[in-house]
Amino acid sequence: MTGHRDVSRDSVPLLEAALRGVLASHAPDLVGISCLAAGADQLFAQAVLDLGGRLEAVVPAEAYGDGAFEALLGRAAVVRRLPYRTASPEAYAAANDVMLESADLLVAVWDGRPSRGAGGTADAVACARRRDLPVVVVWPHGTSRLDTP
Repeated sequence: MTGHRDVSRDSVPLLEAALRGVLASHAPDLVGISCLAAGADQLFAQAVLDLGGRLEAVVPAEAYGDGAFEALLGRAAVVRRLPYRTASPEAYAAANDVMLESADLLVAVWDGRPSRGAGGTADAVACARRRDLPVVVVWPHGTSRLDTP
């Protein structure tokens, strides 16, 4: 899973429904891999759990996450922690690599725009495509980011 952290509040129900639609066909044998970042990652993780799937977390850095992150991390069946002290583009890129190594499909909550830095959503999508990993882009009509219309 890769996705934007800054989805608008009005986009949350749209994304929740779209993610459940994509993931439902994989349940109950669904295994979702996520960094559990705020925004799309946490919506994805909750959808995986709601559908009876197994959650695997990749934690990019020691100093990472919030209260919702901690709650989801506590429900993860597998937790992989990367050796970075702080969250950074390098840590995010490494986390993307770890996720893509064991994924059969990349679900991307992505507006189609370029990444703002290394390790962003567009970079994860490009990396998956270079590996010939199937990518499903989830961006329902009406979805927006906090900084875009």
